[in-house]
Amino acid sequence: MTIDAYLEAMKERLVTDPLVTQFHVIRERSTLLDGYLRARLTLADGSQLECSEYMQRSSDGAIAVITYNYHWTDANHELIARWDNTPHFPDLPGFPDHIHDGATGEVTPGQPMSIFTVLDEIAGRS
Repeated sequence: MTIDAYLEAMKERLVTDPLVTQFHVIRERSTLLDGYLRARLTLADGSQLECSEYMQRSSDGAIAVITYNYHWTDANHELIARWDNTPHFPDLPGFPDHIHDGATGEVTPGQPMSIFTVLDEIAGRS
């Protein structure tokens, strides 16, 4: 898969997913070897998801999400959850992937995420 094809697949998911009612691409760039997308989404329940992904293409054509941040807030802009892999919790299992829980303020171990897995996770909570 190319970087451009991955970016198109991301945007196709945003267009076709019934959970997403509106989205705005804030920044997008791509080269043959890497890419970046930052977008703001409005979801069906009025919540918002601010997301960014930086991805790279390996020599065998696989796309890997290198850094990510998905910041999900309710209609009042209160944090519901944030998934990211900023390396600021080195003692957590699964470092650097982690989840900030808006209800409890806790940070828990996470797993590598993409816009696809985050939208699936949010849909599962609805």
